Amino acid sequence: MDVDAYVSAHEPEWRRLDALVRRRRRLTGDEVDELVTLYQRTTTHLSAVRSSAHDPALVAALSARVARARAAVTGAHAAEWGVVGRFALVSFPAMAYRARWWWLGTAAGSLAVAFVIGWWVARSPQVQAALLPRAEVRQLVNHQFQGYYSRYAAPAFAAQVWTNNAWVAAESLIFGILLGLPTLLVLFGNAANIGVAAALMIVHGKGVLFFELVLPHGMLELSAVFLAAATGLRLGWTVIDPGPRPRGQALAEEGRKAVTVALGLVAVLLVSGMIEAFVTPSPLPAWARIMIGLAAEGAFLGYVIVFGRRAAAAGESADIADAPEVAPVAG
Repeated sequence: MDVDAYVSAHEPEWRRLDALVRRRRRLTGDEVDELVTLYQRTTTHLSAVRSSAHDPALVAALSARVARARAAVTGAHAAEWGVVGRFALVSFPAMAYRARWWWLGTAAGSLAVAFVIGWWVARSPQVQAALLPRAEVRQLVNHQFQGYYSRYAAPAFAAQVWTNNAWVAAESLIFGILLGLPTLLVLFGNAANIGVAAALMIVHGKGVLFFELVLPHGMLELSAVFLAAATGLRLGWTVIDPGPRPRGQALAEEGRKAVTVALGLVAVLLVSGMIEAFVTPSPLPAWARIMIGLAAEGAFLGYVIVFGRRAAAAGESADIADAPEVAPVAG
């Protein structure tokens, strides 16, 4: 193949294709037909160049041109900021709102387990002694628990907390596919840790300090973990009872919705991690730190209720497969 002659013969068509792709939102009916025709021709040209010309630069240029044209012809996801806006205002709050009863049940059950374990540990010196030696308990309640929040530089600590919490939330969500049983174990471990820590602090007269340190970030952090676990349990229940849908279809749909929750919780856990790193150990009065945490929690719950209820009422889907598409239209 004479590459120069081939380019010279077809370059006007390629340039015309580029022009139509750039104007794809303002094409007439005839121009839409022309766009499709030129896309098909250019795809053929690319195939011929790949097989005969052995010109990597020309192949790369035509490949990029074909990819842009394919997106215009077959439909591409809406503009990036539009996708982000839909996710933030529709998809994530809709999924969280629809899981509200699972979410509420998960939160209530976890807090009840934490309370029972804490009550049991607090009332039994034998259990306390079995958990940790007295010297280690004194070190924990007098130094380690409070020092944990100021041991590292705040930015590094925020990143560490965010990573750890995101991992716990991911475990709770992903393990739901195994009938939700591992998710229940993750929840139990989390509740046991809270109950034991609270009991040891309260028994040694540090109960107020415990809540001063935990509440600012803990309200939002636990809400996110409970939502992840609720989504995982709901996914596990779909394995047991897919309803009128075929089990494979039901799992695929619920799995995609679970991905929506996972992506949204990345942002929520980032906020809780920032609070834990910058607010919890700060010199602000305890009431101010708790009010910041309460404001963050209230904002999150209000956001889910307002936007989630609106999306549910409008019949919007949280399934990422239902994201709106745009394709060239006559106009």
